[in-house]
Amino acid sequence: MASTAGAVFVALEQSGFSAAIRQSLWAYPVANIGHIVFLFVFAGAIAIIGVSLLGGFAATDRRSVLARARMVAAAGLLGMAVTGFVLFAADAGHLAENRVFQLKIVLIAAGLLNAAVHELWLRRRISTLASAAAMPASAKMAGLLSLATWISVAVCGRSIAYF
Repeated sequence: MASTAGAVFVALEQSGFSAAIRQSLWAYPVANIGHIVFLFVFAGAIAIIGVSLLGGFAATDRRSVLARARMVAAAGLLGMAVTGFVLFAADAGHLAENRVFQLKIVLIAAGLLNAAVHELWLRRRISTLASAAAMPASAKMAGLLSLATWISVAVCGRSIAYF
């Protein structure tokens, strides 16, 4: 099974698409810069969501803040997925075997799972709270996990080149 997955990544790396990325003067650097820009967009939105879930922004309409931050986070995540795929495709065989990259993928899955739990179970409960009401412990835990997970994803992403 592992050799089949490895073969898929090597085939991706050897594809015309990946060769075009590596041979282009601009494709890889633009994707790399785009990935970092989308990281900042995503991180800012996630910080707003996390701080709100931890009880921040109590004097504001949390529903409005969370709705806007959620849309920005989704756009940032989509941008990172597209640019990340371009970066990955250029060196898929090597990256697929990199332990830090593998950890990054696991952490992304954990972050998305945490977001899904928040959206499916906590969002309704939070939306009924008054603006100044204390956040429930489950929301605070989701916010803390979100911040810790996505910071760890960013640290892994920036550390891949060193391992």
